Amino acid sequence: MKTSGNTILLTGGGSGIGRELARRWHDAGNVVIVTGRTISSLQDTASGCEHIYARQLDVTDPDAIRAFATSIVEEFPALNVLVNNAGIMPLEDVSQPRDLARSEACVTTNLLGPIRMTDALLAHLKGQADAAIVNVSSGLAFVPLVRAAVYSATKAAVHSWSESLRFALDGAVEVIELAPPAVQTELTPGQSTREGYMPLEDFIDEVMSLFAQQPTPPLIGVGRLGFLRNAEIEGRYDQTFAMLNGPQH
Repeated sequence: MKTSGNTILLTGGGSGIGRELARRWHDAGNVVIVTGRTISSLQDTASGCEHIYARQLDVTDPDAIRAFATSIVEEFPALNVLVNNAGIMPLEDVSQPRDLARSEACVTTNLLGPIRMTDALLAHLKGQADAAIVNVSSGLAFVPLVRAAVYSATKAAVHSWSESLRFALDGAVEVIELAPPAVQTELTPGQSTREGYMPLEDFIDEVMSLFAQQPTPPLIGVGRLGFLRNAEIEGRYDQTFAMLNGPQH
């Protein structure tokens, strides 16, 4: 993926990792379109950045995605990078019957959203030079967090889908997976100041240095990701799962 001269569409750009990626890419010489459900937070992301554009979009709405894809390509015909970043992380007790609305919203946002966004823009991207798709998964794709079981499952699915998509689009569109470890963001209550989580600025610094490598790694994984990503191959999956989730009750 080029480091500059791109026109990047980034979902979930109103806070956290999405906001900081948008600003870093903008400062590196890219045009960035940020989307989300709350226009005010998107405008905060764009504040002071001449070439960040805020556009409202709910990635859980398939009709809205199709209409948006048509309009955004007309407005930004140079669009060549899609970053599927929008996501939610409900914490639930899956051992009990419950209202599944939050679980279903998690699947729709985290998995169907990227699939639908990619499908809606794929024909356009395949016609662009230096086209790329960046799918944001998670360290929990490799070892799940039980209290976020559905979230972890959606991120494992994004990882698997990205592998298949990369093979299918070889030579046409570059497919990159970005798998964050535990980072201090607003994804869950209290997470932005949680001790032991990676500071957001440090994470973004390391991520941007990895994106600057040529060729771009197919999986952007900072050093801290190795604890989860390599657990199985290093023969410590059970210990890592137990450490992550604590004793069974």
